[in-house]
Amino acid sequence: MTEDEQRVTKSHGRFAFIIPVYNHAATVVQVVSETLAFGYPVFVVDDGSTDETSQRLAEIKGINLLRHSKNEGKGAAILTGFMAASHVADYAITIDADGQHSPEDALKLINAIPAKKRPIIVGAREGMTASLGAHIPWTSRFGRKFSNFWVWMSGGPKLSDSQSGMRIYPLPEAMSLNIRARRFQFEVEILVQAKRKGIPILETPINVFYNLDGSRISHFRPFVDFLRNSKTFTRLIFTRIFCRH
Repeated sequence: MTEDEQRVTKSHGRFAFIIPVYNHAATVVQVVSETLAFGYPVFVVDDGSTDETSQRLAEIKGINLLRHSKNEGKGAAILTGFMAASHVADYAITIDADGQHSPEDALKLINAIPAKKRPIIVGAREGMTASLGAHIPWTSRFGRKFSNFWVWMSGGPKLSDSQSGMRIYPLPEAMSLNIRARRFQFEVEILVQAKRKGIPILETPINVFYNLDGSRISHFRPFVDFLRNSKTFTRLIFTRIFCRH
């Protein structure tokens, strides 16, 4: 980062990267290396990988490596990262390990933090519509629209990309939210619970990259995760209607 960029980021507080990883041996080294260039603490959470991810991570110097003995889910990995990062940072920057995000976009998220506020900043991935992103998997486009609508219906914020994994979370506010989901659903539930607790939620545009050569590994399973999403949204809507104080 330039001196001007460092000055801007320091004015907001201390930052750390959290990278949840599960069987991303092909992409994780590049993602982690690019985040290390920021000079922030980097916490990589290996969520029970069974491929060569562990070996690749062991070769990277300068990271804080955390491991789950078995796969517990993306949300569980993020929470493990939150706990570790909270000792050295005021904010956690989450980024997926599959290479779809540009770590450089973290500056866009940081610069979107308004003065005297501690919001969640969601990186809204640009170019994911059918007309602009024909190479984007249909499951990603459909899932995004499905999630956006039901996050809003559950009492959460009205967003254009509620499924984006590149975000800034204020610590310890995010850790104080009683999130029950531990897999992909964590990232939508935390938005709803944050809105209910009065934590501001903002979006800022970021880039997205989907490799056409098939090297990107996604662990999203349309049928299973659709059912899990539906269960989570049903619970959130129920509590919105019947558990008001």
